[in-house]
Amino acid sequence: MPGPLSLSFDTVAQGGKRALARALSDIEANDGHPDVARLLDEAATEARAHVVGLTGPPGVGKSTLTNALIRHWRSEGQSVGVVAVDPSSQISSGALLGDRTRLDTDPTDQQVFVRSMAARDRLGGLSDEALAAIILMRALFDRVLVESVGIGQSEADIAFAADSIVLCIQPGSGDSLQFMKAGVMELPDIVIVTKADMGSPARRARADVEGALSLALRKQQDWSVPVLLASAQDGTGLQDLVTALDAHFAHLVSTHSLTTQRDRQARQWMHDRIRRKFGQIGLKLSQFDRWHDSGLALFESERKSHEDLLRRLTDNS
Repeated sequence: MPGPLSLSFDTVAQGGKRALARALSDIEANDGHPDVARLLDEAATEARAHVVGLTGPPGVGKSTLTNALIRHWRSEGQSVGVVAVDPSSQISSGALLGDRTRLDTDPTDQQVFVRSMAARDRLGGLSDEALAAIILMRALFDRVLVESVGIGQSEADIAFAADSIVLCIQPGSGDSLQFMKAGVMELPDIVIVTKADMGSPARRARADVEGALSLALRKQQDWSVPVLLASAQDGTGLQDLVTALDAHFAHLVSTHSLTTQRDRQARQWMHDRIRRKFGQIGLKLSQFDRWHDSGLALFESERKSHEDLLRRLTDNS
């Protein structure tokens, strides 16, 4: 039986950035621990932030947009948590680039917290540790911004975590044509074409994306995905993005879709965790759904399911 970690949501909430950093390190080092499950279950019930996911290929300008959104939200007095996901080191498995070096934030500002996290072995872009960090930070900040690793067409894990997904593409890269055949257009709630100062190539990319969206199956049939133009060079487009994000979040709330979407995301994430650990047969044998449907909290249901499956495998060996 693992020893206690003394993790408390109240302690994290009252302890500022240092307490949050310590809690995230404990979560990374103690996956499946009862105290970690309890902390994350409590955080899940306290969710208050709008979680925004930025995805798209490398070099498209996600970090530039992240910086701009942080500055905008802080100017309005809102607190901001950032999960910046980077490629993994093949040696240490840690974050290879360290997005904090690319984000221009004030380290003394207690209302901004940036955590660089490795993608680890996740082709979809978000590790279990990153998703757990989002759950915790969602309960502590007004906005949570997730900048994913940017590996291209296979990057779909952002759909497990974000309330609003922003897909970034750049003109002249061929991205928009790739997305037409990749199924990526089923994911975003907002699309933004960066480097709009390029002129006609940006407008062409926008038209290509609008065409791809018209062919895609949509997760929200009652939401029309806006395709926006933005430029870091002249500063255009940020207000349009902020307005679109606020409109999408208001849409989720007004249609009572937010809770349903988050519940579906959490269940899909847990099914994916179980499948990766125990395979498709393990998922079929898992008691997770039965325990969770009976009222047991999300992470505690997954923890019990994990222990139960390990016990069965041990008994049959």
